[in-house]
Amino acid sequence: MAARDPLPQIPLPQSSLYTALRRQLEHRREILSGAADMASAAKIMQLLHDVDAALERMESGRYGVCELCHEEVEEDRLMADPLVRVCLCELNASERGALEKDLELASRIQQRLLPRREFACDGWQVAYHYKPVSVVSGDYCDLMVGPDEQLYFMLGDVAGKGVAASILMSNLSAIFRASIPQGLPIAELVEHVNRIFTASTLLEQYATLVCGRASSDGTLEVCNAGHVPGLVISGSEVRTVPSSGFPVGLFADQKVSTCTFQFAPGSSLVLFSDGVSEARNGDDDYGYERIACAVLASSGLHPCEVVANCVRDLERFVGSEPVFDDQTLMVLQKIH
Repeated sequence: MAARDPLPQIPLPQSSLYTALRRQLEHRREILSGAADMASAAKIMQLLHDVDAALERMESGRYGVCELCHEEVEEDRLMADPLVRVCLCELNASERGALEKDLELASRIQQRLLPRREFACDGWQVAYHYKPVSVVSGDYCDLMVGPDEQLYFMLGDVAGKGVAASILMSNLSAIFRASIPQGLPIAELVEHVNRIFTASTLLEQYATLVCGRASSDGTLEVCNAGHVPGLVISGSEVRTVPSSGFPVGLFADQKVSTCTFQFAPGSSLVLFSDGVSEARNGDDDYGYERIACAVLASSGLHPCEVVANCVRDLERFVGSEPVFDDQTLMVLQKIH
């Protein structure tokens, strides 16, 4: 067999896409490095090696070049998986058309998995914004009433984007919907879901996650597994719900912890994916502080109006800059 020609060096321009991909890879490396410090699992070490190899290809100018045809890999394919090394060069027009139809169907199915846009339960009102960067999303968003008539809420972000991430999102949704009726405490619920999810994921797959339960007396218990911090807003006071563990899907025997807050009427919990907090305008991130300011400026409004105002502020901030990540934002408000 003849030797392949060496891959050409075609450095990606220092564009918004390049910056977004580098940030995704560096974020993965941060999570995996922390996991590697805790365990010598071959799965983690291999994935860390793959991320380092992708960063090295960026430095050497070989990133984004198909290893089969030596043409540039499609942007949406890189966005879906920054570790990808080949393009869709082997698909003909008919196969590409079939793929597009499958994507449209996947999008419709995913939309059916989402909860109602406005949700009320046991003294709480909830609204959310869900915007895929492409046809389908890797963000996870769900609301459910448990056997104790308490409100369960979940918001997460599957590593990667596109179809593979959306399949994992659907899997995570199904596991939670099957597990919540068991009435497990939040920590046990997340650990149970993690065991099942880990058994069904591939090497490079995991999901950051916030999961919690809100009771009629204002008690809210929440677990943050590797996700960006949530915000608890009461009056003019803003507190964070920091991450206290690894994302789900990395270790089957992972233990998690929870924190508990007492909400008075009018207080809110704000959850979002990093597609919101890390949305960019030039060199600046949208950031937690601006999210908090947008919520505080909407004090006294229904959660759906709060979400709408936050989205408008986000869109004003981003302006004409391209968006490279799925965006999800959820507001839970104690109403009485």
